[in-house]
Amino acid sequence: MTAPTGTALIALDWGTSNLRASRLGEGGQVLETRAAAGGVMAVPERRFEAALMALAGDWIEAHRCPLIASGMIGSRQGWREAPYAECPAGLAQVAAQLVRVELAAGATLHIVPGLSCIGPDGQDDVMRGEETQLWGAALLPGTCCVLPGTHAKWAWLGEGGAVRAFQTYLTGELYAVLTQHSILGRLMQPGQARPEAFAKGVELGLVEHANATHVIFAARTAGLMGRIEPEGLPDFLSGLLIGIEIGSATRHAAPASVVVLGDEALCARYETALDVAGIGHRRARDDATTRGQWLVAQAAGLVDGGGRLST
Repeated sequence: MTAPTGTALIALDWGTSNLRASRLGEGGQVLETRAAAGGVMAVPERRFEAALMALAGDWIEAHRCPLIASGMIGSRQGWREAPYAECPAGLAQVAAQLVRVELAAGATLHIVPGLSCIGPDGQDDVMRGEETQLWGAALLPGTCCVLPGTHAKWAWLGEGGAVRAFQTYLTGELYAVLTQHSILGRLMQPGQARPEAFAKGVELGLVEHANATHVIFAARTAGLMGRIEPEGLPDFLSGLLIGIEIGSATRHAAPASVVVLGDEALCARYETALDVAGIGHRRARDDATTRGQWLVAQAAGLVDGGGRLST
């Protein structure tokens, strides 16, 4: 059976805040994309199928091809929980654990499971969605990759593209909480970039990453004592938190270089911080998410190497 008009797969990047759908053709080529503010936390009464059909129902009806979804849609708060695959984990392990959801329109949605690992501290860590990006980025064994975001991830790749281990840092979420809901935000005047203040924050965070709960208070005292102007305090705090993250993630062995993967603006900020830390870096390919979804679908036999539906 061959999909009409060359459509082989509908890929969904379904996170906490947004839903992005891509119609993929032969070889994983992106034919069309759509997006909506329909993240898992924004779908009323767990009506996930209705949200999907509102965005891509015409694609599903017209092309009758498999669908694959990665991200928080497979979480406990999502459509159907997809149990985590334990690290080290590669495409084959994850492809064997896809969770199937039969749609009323007659198509089947396949949800990609996230990954779990136990860190050096003996604590569990998890990711959902980033694993698909890592595989789509085509990283070499031994690569260290950082994925900036609300919950930033540092991941280390092994043989065959397997994710060997990773660590999560709540850098983005902590920044939002501190600026919006703590006394640190009272002196800040946001909206104006201050690169020098950002660099100062990075330097301090790198040196004092082991004293995070103490040194973060500098984002208030620097303003009180006039060392940093109110317009510079948001960037100072941002740099401080990212510096703490980098210092912690590289405390045992600093990599010579890391791959940065994610949003353009956030990646640029991390690249500046890595420069301050003296760590080399390069940017991952822009299409990592959809490319990774295609590779998982291939490994699961949902599409073949030429982009046609498997029979």
